[in-house]
Amino acid sequence: MSLNRSKNETKEMFDSISGQYDLINNLLTFGLHNKWKSEIVEIAKKKNPRKILDIATGTADIAIRFSEIQNSKIIGIDISSKMLDVGREKIQNKDLEKRVILKKGDAENLEFNSNSFDIISIGYGVRNFENLKKGLKESFRVLSPNGKLIILETSIPSNPLIRVIFNIYTKVFISLISSIFSKNPKAYTYLEKSAKNFPSGDDFAKILLKSGFKNVKIEPKLFGASTIYIATK
Repeated sequence: MSLNRSKNETKEMFDSISGQYDLINNLLTFGLHNKWKSEIVEIAKKKNPRKILDIATGTADIAIRFSEIQNSKIIGIDISSKMLDVGREKIQNKDLEKRVILKKGDAENLEFNSNSFDIISIGYGVRNFENLKKGLKESFRVLSPNGKLIILETSIPSNPLIRVIFNIYTKVFISLISSIFSKNPKAYTYLEKSAKNFPSGDDFAKILLKSGFKNVKIEPKLFGASTIYIATK
């Protein structure tokens, strides 16, 4: 599911694209990823969470958005130091150092106690886990009883016509944008392939259920090109 990419290779890949990551994300999703990340926050607000963990936080987009939730403490972890550096600069610019803390961390070996977080989010990161089942089990472990796991991930549209258009888009547009704006276009070739190989929709929902989660909800975005998954411990 991770195309046999090791944690170290994934770390080096994201280190290499950290400087252009936010710009290219905006271009590739036409800015829609911002709306979907805000939807994650709206889902989380219903739980009135006090402790939130954002796994594979990257440049801390989602972690920063969680600061809208009053009286919450947010921790973001990622294996890429350079992505975290970009995130910390954004946090400092918004004067959120006391609310949002970023740490280097491994999703498959979380340093936190069991039942520690009311909300766990993973934005465009779960498909890069070296061991998907282990990573989800760790999220389940540190999530508090009745806590929610909210995942935003790329997916494959179920409609055949939309899927053809999506495949053309991923091959042509992603290649073009990454070759112009990224210092490491090969990283986006990998990300495009990993999106196609990753289980999505009902297939991923079944994996969440097997990992111990219940009440899994699936919310497709942009005709199924991305999906928000909501699961309860």
